[in-house]
Amino acid sequence: MTSFLEPGMLVRHPDQADWGLGQVQSVIGARVTVNFEHAGKVVIDSKRIFLVPVVGL
Repeated sequence: MTSFLEPGMLVRHPDQADWGLGQVQSVIGARVTVNFEHAGKVVIDSKRIFLVPVVGL
């Protein structure tokens, strides 16, 4: 579900904690491009992976 994701939002990958904090770059359909601190730019299929929003940093 990507309806709540917008460019600029901070997220974490639920299964890849070592990737660090990520910033959403774009959302096109179910494809979410995220720039992670330690993994770089990654395209996520939001039908398979539910990114965890980070608030209050």
